[in-house]
Amino acid sequence: MESVRIENLSFTYPNKTVKALDNISFTVNQGEFVLLCGKSGCGKTTLLRLLKSSLAPHGEISGNIYFNGKPLADYDTKEQASGIGFVMQNPDNQIVATIVEEDVAFAPENLGVEPAEIRRRVDDALKAVKMYDYRKHAPTQLSGGQKQRVAIAGVIAMHPKCIILDEPTAMLDPNGRKDVIRAARALNQVEGITIILITHYMEEVIYADKVYVMDGGKVVMQGNPKSVF
Repeated sequence: MESVRIENLSFTYPNKTVKALDNISFTVNQGEFVLLCGKSGCGKTTLLRLLKSSLAPHGEISGNIYFNGKPLADYDTKEQASGIGFVMQNPDNQIVATIVEEDVAFAPENLGVEPAEIRRRVDDALKAVKMYDYRKHAPTQLSGGQKQRVAIAGVIAMHPKCIILDEPTAMLDPNGRKDVIRAARALNQVEGITIILITHYMEEVIYADKVYVMDGGKVVMQGNPKSVF
C-alpha cells in the first residue's frame, strides 16, 4: 500500500523565475525507510514541507500529492497532524514545554485525545526513543541528541503513519546522530512507520530501502543504496 505519492509536482517561490521543484514524481510505500539527499538548495526541504500544509512555503504549485491514496488537500489540518509527523533540523524549534513529558503530551492534547490515552501515548513514545527515564527533566538539561529524541517522541505520540525528518542529525555530534538514526530505524522496523529522511551524512544512507538524489529541483537518481552509489 502506498503512503505518499507525488505526481508531476512543480513549485516556484514568489518573485523567482527558476523552479524550486521541477516535475517531480515518486511513490513511497507504507513501511518503507526512504532517504532524500542532494546538495543544499536542491529542493529537498521544499519538497517535504509541501507534504504538510501547515509548513508549506508560499508560491506557485502544480501537480498532485496523495497520502494513503487520497489527495493531501482533502485532509484537514487535524488529520494531517495526526497522519504525517514532521521533525525539524533544530529540536529547539519544536520543543515547547518546560518538562519533557509535558512537551510530548502537547500535540495529543491539541488533537483532543482523552487524558488517559495521552498518558499511555506519552509513556510509550518516550520508551520508544529510550527517553522515558528523562520524562521529568527540563529539555534545557538534555544534550542535542536527547532533545531530538524528545522531538521525535512528540511526533510519535500523535500516532502518525508517516514521519518526515528534515536533517534531524545536522546539529548533533556523532553519538547524537547515532542515537537519532537508531530511534528512526526502530520506529520503522518495529512499529512499521514510514520514514522519509533528509540527510547529508552518507553513512545514514545504508539503512534506507530507497534513495532519491535531487539536484536543481529534480530527482536525478533513484534506487536502493547499492544501485545508487
